[in-house]
Amino acid sequence: MMSRQDSAAAPPTLRQALPTWIKVASLSFGGPAGQIAVMQRLLVDERRWISERRFLHALNYCMLLPGPEATQLAAYIGWLMHRWRGGLAAGVIFVLPGFLSILALSIVYAGWGDVPLVESIFYGIKPAVLAIVVHALVRIARRALASGYLLAIAAAAFVAIYAFGAPFPAIIVASAFAGWIGGRLGAEALISPSLPGVADPPEPEPVPPPPLYRTAATAALWLALWGVPVGLLALTAGDSVFFDEAVFFSKTASVTFGGAYAVLAYVAQRAVTEFGWLAPGEMLDGLGMAETTPGPLIQVVQFVGFMGAYRDPGTLHPMVAGALGSVVTTWVTYVPCFLFVFVGAPYVEHLRGRKELNAALSAITAAVVGVILNLALWFSVRTLFSATERPAWPALDLELPVWSTVDPVAVAIALGAGIALFVLKRGILEAIAVSAAFGAAVRLL
Repeated sequence: MMSRQDSAAAPPTLRQALPTWIKVASLSFGGPAGQIAVMQRLLVDERRWISERRFLHALNYCMLLPGPEATQLAAYIGWLMHRWRGGLAAGVIFVLPGFLSILALSIVYAGWGDVPLVESIFYGIKPAVLAIVVHALVRIARRALASGYLLAIAAAAFVAIYAFGAPFPAIIVASAFAGWIGGRLGAEALISPSLPGVADPPEPEPVPPPPLYRTAATAALWLALWGVPVGLLALTAGDSVFFDEAVFFSKTASVTFGGAYAVLAYVAQRAVTEFGWLAPGEMLDGLGMAETTPGPLIQVVQFVGFMGAYRDPGTLHPMVAGALGSVVTTWVTYVPCFLFVFVGAPYVEHLRGRKELNAALSAITAAVVGVILNLALWFSVRTLFSATERPAWPALDLELPVWSTVDPVAVAIALGAGIALFVLKRGILEAIAVSAAFGAAVRLL
């Protein structure tokens, strides 16, 4: 009898896949590292709808794009399995729980101040997410770091971003170049092999490159969906906060690389000092909401849009204005994701068999492992400790935990979730549910 890992699951129909996409969206806590972890666990390990190599290939492309890479990865995989309908369904479902959660919490925050009940409920979730991220990191690294050369690239990427604060695009470009050079010397050494004893699932059918007119039509459609609402706001409400938010977050979606962590400092600075949408410190409140609710971490911009419109509602009721600000901000943040995926993915898939390109992309994947390790450390410091410090070491940009502020309960929850995932082989839902219940009981008692 073949085990689950030795057998390959038949590709599902789009209708059959929808419940799994809902589960992915509902369990996607902890920022991009946690979301990638959930997709890797559910789609690759458990459902076996896509191979690890195809998953990493899609992740490589999405990491090159501006905007939220986890949302783009969901749309890419959905498109790969069921073309544009699958990509649209996966992307929308992935964003929807976070949008509804942040909208509800923004209303509570604006109307009644803090949200201690929600904070207590999610107190136990964050350490469990840390365990999920580490679990995914180990599995991805096991596949992606197939040679000492790739391991060196991953280590260099981690040191560059963690110790020196190197910009993410520079790391990706340098890694791709290193991979291309390595590919010229011997591409096979850079291509991640399949794990021994584990059969890869059937690959989706090869995707031929579309005619240029079809690519142009796809680009025109999504550019119109992106730009026409902004234009209508310019004509009808050009001097309002809604138009300012539409323009600002359109720019943010177009030029920010490296995921949510890279853009949040920029958004916070502009939202507080230039636009006055937030009071100092409120960005951290919004970030706490986004970190403890499902969906992309970049969804914190919805909180910014809500509060900006709530405080400058014009003739509207403040809550109505805040909700409209949420919708405008969310729309211009995520529509570009579908533009980049639907236009670029067919060409990326067509070039997938080029050895030197695969070598460059494998090197990018190795760098991504280093970046995810950095994100995991960033998340762990903020989950397990209540204070950090930056030592005054020349040329280094390090953020270290203050060990006296460690939270022993959070550490215990993280260790328990890690044992459940690594040793007991329990599912993500069980680990999160038990951790949330334990953490909430401790906080409430």
